[in-house]
Amino acid sequence: MATMLAARLHKTGEPMKLEQVPVPTPRPTDVLVQVKACGVVPNLINVLTHWQSWFPELPLPKLPAIFGLDVAGVVAAVGDQVQHFRKGDPVYVNPGLFCGSCPACRADDTQNCANYTFSGYFGFGPDSQKQFDAYPYGGMCEYMTAPQHNLVRIPESITFEQAARFGYIGTAYAALRKAGAGPGQTIFINGLTGTLGLGATLCALGRGVTRILGVARDRKRLARVKALAPQRIEILSQDDGKSVAEWARSFTGGHGVDATIDCLGPGTSGTLLMNAIYALRRGGKAINIGGVGEKTVMDIHWMMDNQIEFIGSNWFNVADGEALAAMAAAGTLDLSVFQHIRIPLADVNRALDGSQFRDGGFTNVVIVP
Repeated sequence: MATMLAARLHKTGEPMKLEQVPVPTPRPTDVLVQVKACGVVPNLINVLTHWQSWFPELPLPKLPAIFGLDVAGVVAAVGDQVQHFRKGDPVYVNPGLFCGSCPACRADDTQNCANYTFSGYFGFGPDSQKQFDAYPYGGMCEYMTAPQHNLVRIPESITFEQAARFGYIGTAYAALRKAGAGPGQTIFINGLTGTLGLGATLCALGRGVTRILGVARDRKRLARVKALAPQRIEILSQDDGKSVAEWARSFTGGHGVDATIDCLGPGTSGTLLMNAIYALRRGGKAINIGGVGEKTVMDIHWMMDNQIEFIGSNWFNVADGEALAAMAAAGTLDLSVFQHIRIPLADVNRALDGSQFRDGGFTNVVIVP
């Protein structure tokens, strides 16, 4: 095939246009992936309509551009220097691109690359456009190129739709890894029923966390999450009017939880974030993956006195993706809970505002070329 169908954004705030574009050719260390499913993350509509005014320091690719963050597919061709991957392999493509030559990359700390960039999404550095130029194809097309080191081989037990959810599950997994979450621990998930919150719950169960405490608003969705492991999950609605810190501490003999995983999104009040931090034990860790946008007053003296660590955690690395695949293959990570909404690439604009389909984190909207 010389050309393929792609959805391209020409102007911020306008619908994407379906166009024929050349099928890319993989460079020596790249692979060509035939896209089977591309996840439509809840934040995508914000990126396409508001990002330049909300977060001008986080650059978008030059338009027209092909967006699409979470891609699962099949290796269609490999460069002549690619090792360990071959045509026909089912893979997830981690979109995190890095330069390979800055001090962080040379220290093998690629997620802190000075110009770390999400393929098909947005960048974090002033030279992110160089990454976009090198890999200009997001997942909302039929084929894309990717570096061999960004691939996660997915087992037969995982569908492409499930693998296209790895981005948000992996973000939650990385937070739990940084918290050292595991058996004998109690963690608090703020925003339990959302896309990140449900991912954190599934990963915490898979990592053997003894008790999971979760707060959200919708009681029906909270009950659905609790039903995943009724003996290990405790829930509270924000509308109950209780102190979340006191409620959480009641399960720990008053000592506090080992870690909080805050999954609240940019439009949420920062007060809710701090209320959860008060649930931590001495020496506990507060890990933020939701990105509350409101300027937040923190109780710095209390946090210092209690040796509280606050960690901003962004995305996940390929090793974390390999761990997710291994957990799913072993049956410790249950991906069967998702309700998949499959939208053809030709109807891409209908899928962009995924809120019309969503039932909290249980809904998984994917573009299927």
